Amino acid sequence: MRSKGITLTRHILMEQRAHPSATGELSTLLAQVGLVTKIIARAVSRAGLADILGVTGAVNVHGEEVKRLDEYANQTFINVFGHSGLVCTLVSEEMEKPKHLSENCSQGKYILFFDPLDGSSNIDVNGTIGTIFSIHHRMDGDRHETDAEWFRPGSEQVAAGYVIYGPSTILVYTAGNGAHGFTLDPTIGEFLLSHENIRIPGRGKTYSINEGNYPVWHPSTRDFIDHLKEKDPASGRPYSSRYVGALVADFHRTLLQGGIFLYPGDMKNPKGKLRLLYEAAPLAFVVEQAGGAAGSGTERILDIRPTDLHQRVPLLIGSSEDVALAESFATGRKKRDYERRKKT
Repeated sequence: MRSKGITLTRHILMEQRAHPSATGELSTLLAQVGLVTKIIARAVSRAGLADILGVTGAVNVHGEEVKRLDEYANQTFINVFGHSGLVCTLVSEEMEKPKHLSENCSQGKYILFFDPLDGSSNIDVNGTIGTIFSIHHRMDGDRHETDAEWFRPGSEQVAAGYVIYGPSTILVYTAGNGAHGFTLDPTIGEFLLSHENIRIPGRGKTYSINEGNYPVWHPSTRDFIDHLKEKDPASGRPYSSRYVGALVADFHRTLLQGGIFLYPGDMKNPKGKLRLLYEAAPLAFVVEQAGGAAGSGTERILDIRPTDLHQRVPLLIGSSEDVALAESFATGRKKRDYERRKKT
């Protein structure tokens, strides 16, 4: 059994040796993701001292103000992978179009999707933020500039993960062989294995959702949350509410302790607000590798085939039993039972 405390690079190489056909390129790519996030973590720790707080004055493709730290994190990814020789194309929340790295594409076999800094609203108040990434193989042939290259379901990811910049910096990744977490030791500048083979509880005790949106929720969402709040010790209710307001932070807690995170579609945003390719899909890959589940309310997240680079999707993610219950409300099965019970 692997022991805690081994470095991220060593862990990646150990996983590589378990696959005799591996070339080592994905291992190098994952190690470079670790490098990028170390650089970002250093900037985050000094954000109040360096001139990287506040907004740039620009607006991104989603109509959101671009924070200086957003821009810094995005540019860091470009700088590190621009001459890596491994990644042909970068797709970022902060860029309207894919960034094609022509100097890499003669040999680069991968596409990297990423949200460079999740939870931007928390930056200027010293709140928890994070990074999310997803890695796909390039398609065969000369089709890297076609829609088919980008619009692929999350089930085709070869690796994915996230980093949370909190009291400590933690990187969690999966390459299809479980989900593993590493904590950055700043004294030696290395990510060390701290959460080996993460397993999310089958059911939790908390829910995470922005209850400020209650007035625009669909009735099924209201009924589900009301159900979780009911006192019924026999079924483990009521659940407690936990909400940070940064996807990575709320997901990380849910992954380790169980429960459910929801950003459903509502009357204001029918398709939800989270992006499929570089937010929902990579976290869905991680949670499934840890024994959990992720759906839109009507289908498995990893089965959704995108039709737009920045496509939004409702997200219900966490413990498998909690997600199944939420989906039963979303599809009306549980809602009908719930309404009958309220009348008695």
